[in-house]
Amino acid sequence: MKIRNVIHRGLKRFIERNDASGLSPPVVEKVRNIVTFLQEMEDVQELRDIPGWKAHQLTGDRKGTWTLTVTRNWRITFGIDRGKKEVFDLDYEDYH
Repeated sequence: MKIRNVIHRGLKRFIERNDASGLSPPVVEKVRNIVTFLQEMEDVQELRDIPGWKAHQLTGDRKGTWTLTVTRNWRITFGIDRGKKEVFDLDYEDYH
């Protein structure tokens, strides 16, 4: 899937320039794996193939937003436009 837009500046810099200065060093490899996976996946059901990421959709005011666990408090969050096969509003956020 194509990544339409990235919200977190450090994550955007990492994706566009391979500059990890906006991310904590211990998470760089995991974030790289997640971003690569998102770009290569063809169907949203593939998200559930990696149990360690605890992929699920949020509810309430963030209904439809997907979340993947990076660390205990940090998550990669995003929406999926199935029609265009795009990931949008990709973010790296302190979830709790």
